[in-house]
This record gives sequence, C-alpha cells and structure tokens, in this order.
Amino acid sequence: MPDCILECRAISKYFPGIKALDGVDLKLRSGEVHALVGENGAGKSTLVKLLTGIYRPDAGEITLEGRRVEFRSPVASQAAGIAAIHQEAAMFADLSVTENIYMGHHARMKRVPLLSWGAMRARTRALLADLELDIDPDAQVRSLSVAQRHMVEIVKALSLEARIVIMDEPTSALSLHEVEDLYAIIRRLRDAGKAVVFISHKFEDIYEIADRFTVLRDGKFAGEGRVAETGVDEIIRMMIGRSLTQMFPKADVQPGETLLSVQGLSRTGVFKDVSFDLRRGEILGFFGLVGAGRSEVMRAVFGIEAADAGRILVEGRQIRAMSPEQAIEKGIAYVPEDRQLQGTILAMNIRENATLPIIGQLARRSFLDRGRETAVADEYGGRMEIKASSWEQAVNSLSGGNQQKVVLAKWLAARPRILILDEPTKGIDVATKARVHEFMSRLVGEGLGIVLVSSEMPEILGMSDAIVVMHEGRVTARFERGEADQEKLIKAAMGRNG
Repeated sequence: MPDCILECRAISKYFPGIKALDGVDLKLRSGEVHALVGENGAGKSTLVKLLTGIYRPDAGEITLEGRRVEFRSPVASQAAGIAAIHQEAAMFADLSVTENIYMGHHARMKRVPLLSWGAMRARTRALLADLELDIDPDAQVRSLSVAQRHMVEIVKALSLEARIVIMDEPTSALSLHEVEDLYAIIRRLRDAGKAVVFISHKFEDIYEIADRFTVLRDGKFAGEGRVAETGVDEIIRMMIGRSLTQMFPKADVQPGETLLSVQGLSRTGVFKDVSFDLRRGEILGFFGLVGAGRSEVMRAVFGIEAADAGRILVEGRQIRAMSPEQAIEKGIAYVPEDRQLQGTILAMNIRENATLPIIGQLARRSFLDRGRETAVADEYGGRMEIKASSWEQAVNSLSGGNQQKVVLAKWLAARPRILILDEPTKGIDVATKARVHEFMSRLVGEGLGIVLVSSEMPEILGMSDAIVVMHEGRVTARFERGEADQEKLIKAAMGRNG
C-alpha cells in the first residue's frame, strides 16, 4: 500500500455564522489519485485553501509524513511540496510559458544577481518532454488552448518539486481527446509517486482516474473508500444523504405544435445548412465534440451573432434580422454556457440579476419599482430554490450551482415559450444537476420547448426526446428517444456515422 504522505485529522474551520468544515478527515497516499467529492458548498474549496495556506484551521491538525505542520501562507504550503491547479488557470497571458512556470521562484545565476533564463528554459523543455507535451517554452500563454494551459500549470507544479498536486475540476472545459491526454499525464504523476487530489463533479472522471475517494457533505466527513469497490449510487448516497434513484427524471409529455423551426442556417466558416424543429413539450438535445458549432448555432438563433443564410421561424412566422431583443419578445430565452461571463453580472445581487431581461416592465414613470423587483425575485428565486441569505446577496458570493439557478430564474422571469440551455449543468454537483433536470421536466410539462446543448452523453441520452448531433459545423445525425446509445453518438460526433 502506498505511504500516507499527508493526513488531516478532525479539521474544522469557522466563518461568521457558518461552520465551513466540521471535524473533517483526509488521508493522501503517495502514488495514488484521491478524488475529493461533494456537492457545491460541501467544504471542498475550504479544505483546499487550508492545504494551500490560504486559510488556517480553527481546530484539528495536519501532518505531513507523520510530522505536524502549519501552513501559515501559500509560500509555506508550496515549500512543503503542495501545488494547486485551479479550474480557471491563473496565468499571465502576455508572458511566455517559461516565465509563467517560474513566476515567483526564478532560477538565478550563482555569481551575479541575474536571472538564469537559459537554465529556466532548459528545465522547462525537460519537464515538457517528460510529460510528452509539444509546447514551445517561449510561446506566449495567450496562444495556448485551455487544455495546454492546464498542462503548463502541471509543469509549474513539477518545477516546484511538488509531492502533492491538487486539481480542481480540470476536465470541465476540455474536449474528449484533451481529457484522455490529461488522464495520461495524471497517471504519469501517480506512477512517479505523486499524490494527486482530483476534484470533479463528473463520475466518469472519478471512475476512470481515481484510486480512492473522500466524500464531504455539509462541511463534514461523510465517507471514504476505494473507487473500484464502491458503486455510484453509494457515493451519491454519501454526498446527499439519500439514494438518488433517478438522475434523469424525464417526464413523458406528448409533443405539440412546432414552436421553433430553423431551416438551412449557415454562417461562413462556422456552421452550414443546420435545420431542426422544436415542438411544444419537447426537449431537443444537441450533442457534439468541442468545435462542432452547437453553441454558435444557438447564439445565431438568439440573435447574438448573425447568420449568413437560412430562416428562423417562431410559431410559423419568419423572423428577419433576429436580435436578442426580438428573440426575447418572441418568447425565446438563452442560458449561455459561461454563466459567470455571459449569464450573470457577478457584482450585482440576486434581485438585480433576476429581473434584468424584464427591467423595462418593472419601471413606473421611468423609475424602477424595487417592490416589484423583489416580488419577481421571490417568485422565481423561490421556484429555483436558490440558497442565499437574501435576494440582496451578491451573485459572486454564491456557489456555482446557485449561480446557475440565478441564470435560470432570470430567464424564467421573462416567461419564455422556447428555452435554449447551453451546458446547463456544467460544473455543478450531482444533487443540483438532478434538480435542474427535474425542473426541465416540469417546464416541458407546462408547454415550453427546450433545446438542451450538452457534452455529457448520459444527460443527453437521459433527458432528450430527440437528439441532433453535429460535427465541424454540420448536422451529421438525428435520433429519436431510445434510438441512440453512446457509441452511435460518438460516431456521429466524429463524422463517422455513415
């Protein structure tokens, strides 16, 4: 059995009015990938901040190779061999790969007070070669893909001679091929004797790459074990305190008339000849690999980006020169993939965000009616079960799952008939996913039509009445519910279904 390199015993952390961690235990072993699992708000981020020296525990102890340690700062944690790779890579886009890797711990010449750029480039090149990464040490970071930036963060951890590498949602923005490349690198780290902490909401990640797991629930230790010996339902039960018997509660709704008809929609160099119909009471799934053009089509339907050719009909009437304002007037709502940059204004509170699409309807004599705003937030924030101290709480202080609920509440307040959801459960925990799925079923039961864009095959297969698959900007297949399986979806998404 691998040696236990780090152990947390009965760790607790308090904030005003909140017990973020309450007696949490964690054991990390060299040469193992350890999944840290839990809902948003379960305490995972707080625990990571304790391990990286951002916070200090109020109770309990941390031991490193059997000796009690206190990380009084991130520098102290780093010096002890702990490195964290966060979901959003914090890098300097205009600096080179080498400069980013050695930021804060530059190599210096021995006899003169100058930086040794030659040594740093050589070491960077060697580390990249060890991981079989084809990245130029002198390339500007802004020229790299999201996946390559994650790889550079891993190389930075190795340059620090980290023994414990923490990865927070590393696969959330990667394509299938990039995820496989990341898995290969994680296995190399494990085989080199590193302890890897892997945080993910995706069970396919956990079962593919992790050896052991620890579950947190409401800031408390809820269980641990070996991944290979534990079923998904058992881990879910630990996470939410009950068995989740139906992750995809798809309601059986008889589809009605066509609400949205897209005919031959094209945009030069992006997508071509895309056609589909969405009916009342239907969930139409859109699947494809990164770069397939799904999101670009939806932005054109909503009027964010102009199409070069094709027609968009809402309830049989063609809409010319569609704009977001027109789309909203015609009953179309669009929940974008990036909820932080495009879906909300993070610095504003829940009430203000929830009423943005209908702000003109809430004004009296050019003045915004705060009471009517609050009433809207009460109705739709309550309907989405947003967890917050009040509707005045800033959105940037909410968990990812609750931020997504704010986006959904905002668009539901516009009372749409057509709802486009682009990756609606990306980066949120399993229990919140289930609630979003339940809500989708309720909406189609009320007569809405939903377009579901998702990269998660279980979600697409579980929630869709019909599935459209795209590859390189073209529709390659359409399946009715029950016709498709994962193999058929992948073949169509790779353009090999013929």
